[in-house]
Amino acid sequence: MASRPTARMVLRRRTQAPKPVDLKVEDGSGSDSEYDGVSCQECGSGDFGSKLLLCDKCDKGYHLFCLRPILVSVPKGSWFCHSCSNRHNKLKSFPLVQTKIVDFFRIQRSSDSSNKLFEDYRKKRRRPSSIVMSKKRRRLLPFNPSEDPARRLEQMASLATALTATRTEFSNELTYRPGMAPRSANRAALELGGMQVLSKEDNETLNLCQSMMETGEWPPLMVVFDPQEGFTVEADRFIKDLTIITEYVGDVDYLKNRETDDGDSMMTLLSATDTSKSLVICPDKRSNIARFINGINNHTSEGRKKQNLKCVRFDVNGQCRVLLIANRDIRKGERLYYDYNGYENEYPTEHFV
Repeated sequence: MASRPTARMVLRRRTQAPKPVDLKVEDGSGSDSEYDGVSCQECGSGDFGSKLLLCDKCDKGYHLFCLRPILVSVPKGSWFCHSCSNRHNKLKSFPLVQTKIVDFFRIQRSSDSSNKLFEDYRKKRRRPSSIVMSKKRRRLLPFNPSEDPARRLEQMASLATALTATRTEFSNELTYRPGMAPRSANRAALELGGMQVLSKEDNETLNLCQSMMETGEWPPLMVVFDPQEGFTVEADRFIKDLTIITEYVGDVDYLKNRETDDGDSMMTLLSATDTSKSLVICPDKRSNIARFINGINNHTSEGRKKQNLKCVRFDVNGQCRVLLIANRDIRKGERLYYDYNGYENEYPTEHFV
């Protein structure tokens, strides 16, 4: 590709519905009248020109919010409509082979040790009955893996399929890359108004979840592809209220470095009093299953009814962490959703399905 994009390509990247009378072609080669009258192939309207995206192969236009799955922001690089992309790309399932899955997720050892950890945890949580009752904060619960090892392999393979299709490397922790925010920048003490501290007991539960995943004891979740929503996540067994589903992870960067980023999955990590120190999580290069859990349309009552997870930022040993936690009992087969606007109320969800 040429180092300097043409006016034609610039327009596509910005998703503008072009107006020839306002344009100047860089190579000076005549009129741009070919752009006049661009309309959406789904709804037929040419309105909302700033939301029209042109296919890089067939030149047909589509509103970002008319696409299924919806695109919240402009994709990086070339973009192809459903018809054109289907001619070249077919979703390839990750091989259901234990050795390949173990290598992909870097599973370290036998699950015997994690089973012992889970049993020790359950014994610690059992309490003798007492006449004296006291009101205490409800504690977080660890996920309960599927008993069938073959089913756990299918669950892991579904995530590997989604990560491979989106060219994302698996990571189950926050990552700090050269040129981005350093680990030392992640200081919960900088949070505007303070941050909720994860209790000692809940910290032990979080560590248990991480230990189980390192040994192949996986959350009972299945990643599926939906024509309207794209990759999305379903519960593969009953999940109790207050269960830790996953941590939201990815590359950590300063918000100021990402203000013009067109990524659609960034998550607030630190909202600092000094905004130059605010941090976000960017899961486009490295991430886990959290990247594929979808948001609700919080502009409608039906959308809000779908929410079954809450997104909570915690101070964990002085560092900011983001957890997705069940906010009610979740039945098997139910899709997981949370509110993208739990804090800032700035994310555009009005076109979410």
